[in-house]
Amino acid sequence: MVKGMESVDLIVHSAKQMVTVAGKGPRVGAEMATLGIVVDGALAISGERIVGVGSSSEILRRYRADEYISAAGRVVTPGFVDAHTHLVFAGDRANEFEMRVGGATYLDIMRAGGGIMSTVRATREASLETLVEQSLERLDRMILHGTTTAEVKTGYGLTTEDEIRILAAISVLDAAHAIDLVPTFLGAHAVPEEYADRADAYVDLVVNEMLPQVLAIAGEEADPDVEIRRPVFCDVFCDEGAFDLTQTRRILEAAKAAGLGLKVHADEFANLGAASLAAELGATSADHLVHTSAQDMAAMARAGVIGVLLPGTSFGLGHHDFAAARALIAAGVPISLGTDLNPGTCWCESMPFMMALACRYIGMTPAEALVASTINAACAVGLGDTVGSLEPGKLADVVIHEIPDYRYLAYRFGTNPVCAVIKRGELVVSAR
Repeated sequence: MVKGMESVDLIVHSAKQMVTVAGKGPRVGAEMATLGIVVDGALAISGERIVGVGSSSEILRRYRADEYISAAGRVVTPGFVDAHTHLVFAGDRANEFEMRVGGATYLDIMRAGGGIMSTVRATREASLETLVEQSLERLDRMILHGTTTAEVKTGYGLTTEDEIRILAAISVLDAAHAIDLVPTFLGAHAVPEEYADRADAYVDLVVNEMLPQVLAIAGEEADPDVEIRRPVFCDVFCDEGAFDLTQTRRILEAAKAAGLGLKVHADEFANLGAASLAAELGATSADHLVHTSAQDMAAMARAGVIGVLLPGTSFGLGHHDFAAARALIAAGVPISLGTDLNPGTCWCESMPFMMALACRYIGMTPAEALVASTINAACAVGLGDTVGSLEPGKLADVVIHEIPDYRYLAYRFGTNPVCAVIKRGELVVSAR
């Protein structure tokens, strides 16, 4: 070893563009276009962490590694963070897709007993082993498309036992797969059939029975064998056909008092005031935001609530209404992206495709879409200090793309640009 050189485990070098997105997050306004590109970039990794980032000449001069990976003139980015998924489910809803393209609306299908409740019935019937096995296949497709961290919601059980079983599945998946998973309790995803016309009684169940059970496996006194060690959030679907603002407030206030982070499905089909409620309660994010008002946007900006936009859902539903990203960014709302991976409205595991949609349908630039898929998405799942950028101290979650310029991530679509993925310092996906 040359005197003065530091020994590390891995060096990735010769990136045409190393997109670091370094700095404090979440990015807001004009900051969302700042990428921190290092031309002919490199990074040094020791264990699970990045220890150095700079030009290839600088890094190769400062460090000696046990292993070297040449990016060979490709683009290197942080691993993608998928800020909104419903990963754990059983069954499919291909029949509903056929109904939808034939003219049925999402709410029409829900009223006919389909939609979320169709997946609830299938998920309740599936074993834990089946849920894990099927979800692992989806995680494999996600990491092949560059996702290294993802939020995962419950919400297809809607009984205390089944919701806890889905949380258990998330815990097993987190331990079994390279992707780091952030759990969100979404017991208030829909009013189950057995509580038809008794939505308030179901809210009682969520608040008085489900939440305490969630805390039992997520809190300080949790069983160490099943304890969930990452941030745990509580989410509510506040919209037409789901939960009203009063019911949403009750659940979120109870979750906040219990120490859980807050999220809310807001304004997907109608504006019930959920985005402003998210701001009032200090939620980490409000998601969907298709029908969010200027007043709601201002409230979110003042409170620092991150807007998680899901263009794949509008696309999947064949809708022409998409979230107004330009208005949200102008209002000062930090924006992130997610797939909304689910069997009904957006069965898609690809964050690059979400970036392509974001640029075409919600007015984002390629740089903004990349920030929204990395550092801002990391902040939306409570891990902004750990992942989402390439800088010393962060986890070494790195993606090498078979493209010459970062803009190709949104410019091209229908193909997978990823040729290698490093997760926590380990090469987990390789074209070799």
